[in-house]
Amino acid sequence: MENKTKIIRTWKGWTTIENAPIYENMLINEVFPTVKKNGVDGLEKVSISTQNKKNEVEFFITLQFDSIDSVKKFAGENYETAYIPENAKRVLLRYEKTAQHYEFKKELIL
Repeated sequence: MENKTKIIRTWKGWTTIENAPIYENMLINEVFPTVKKNGVDGLEKVSISTQNKKNEVEFFITLQFDSIDSVKKFAGENYETAYIPENAKRVLLRYEKTAQHYEFKKELIL
């Protein structure tokens, strides 16, 4: 029986202040639409959060998948390795090499 526990995948990357809007636009208009076009139907939600630092912008990306199998379809069998397209690497200063995975428990809307 397939495990249908929802999975939250988190990852961080940093850009220069100047490249932050370029990277954000890339995520919204290129990276994640391409992921969906490539057949990763189990990717349900993407959240993009930022924190402005003195000389850079930190991106905190949260993805919600319908199962660990969908995460593997997105990132491969070695799914803990970060998924970073080559064009995104060109605008990032640095990035986490791995992603973190959490079992989704509950969302409270207050």
